[in-house]
Amino acid sequence: MNYTELLHESAKERNSIVCLGMDPVMEDIPIQGKSVEETITKFYSDILNMCESENVWPSACKPNYAFYAQYGFEGLRALKKVCEIVKEKKLPLILDGKRGDIGKTSGAYAKEVYSFWGADCATISPYMGWDTIEPFAEWCTEKGKGIYVLARTSNPSAAEFQNLEINGVPLYEKVSEKIADWNQKTKGGVGAVIGATSIAELQRLHDYFSSRDAKVPYLIPGLGKQGGSASEVMNVLQSKGADLTIHRINSSSDINYAYKKQNTTDYAGAAVKALRELNNVTKI
Repeated sequence: MNYTELLHESAKERNSIVCLGMDPVMEDIPIQGKSVEETITKFYSDILNMCESENVWPSACKPNYAFYAQYGFEGLRALKKVCEIVKEKKLPLILDGKRGDIGKTSGAYAKEVYSFWGADCATISPYMGWDTIEPFAEWCTEKGKGIYVLARTSNPSAAEFQNLEINGVPLYEKVSEKIADWNQKTKGGVGAVIGATSIAELQRLHDYFSSRDAKVPYLIPGLGKQGGSASEVMNVLQSKGADLTIHRINSSSDINYAYKKQNTTDYAGAAVKALRELNNVTKI
């Protein structure tokens, strides 16, 4: 099974195309264990256990490496346990580390992501070209792993470089041309990060990939605080007769810390309620 097929099967099984971003901020976690490791591990374990209890699921989980690494070795030990919990629940695991380096270094990063952390997929910066991608692509072809390449990101200053034009074509589209080529080369292993805050660009890239009949999976961050709209994203994805099951719409803090908006101490129940609401908006 390649990565695109894994996404399809998971979406069908979980009845969801939501990716749960798992970004721990100690000040926002309403429990305190004996250590950072224990606190983070319990927080996400409780949320996923509640997902199981209520039968309300995401169809992928995406820990962001930096949110764990900021707490040193305790945070990294928590990341290891969170990755193990996600895999125990049989959910696709995306490690969001935005790696990007020369060949041998990139190969070492790929081994870390897939072998040590046990991830199914990684996020990659394409700035250094195929040298960066190839070591990860080998895991895609040989082991059915995946990568998401940054195409048009959700951050406010993304346009400074990504919208620069080359012979009238924006850079993010030039990158996406390569993504489509790499997707074919890796038998469905390469996807694109396209922000929910960039609806016009999302539509343009969706039209482009559809015109090439390229089944490129999208990872779509930027909901909630960043200003992205799930309904607007769905309007784009539902055009061109696309297979919704291969795409993932990411939500992090709006689910992680939903207890704040809901004014409750039941953080796990609040997270599941927020997830259920997003699943309803993003029905497949």
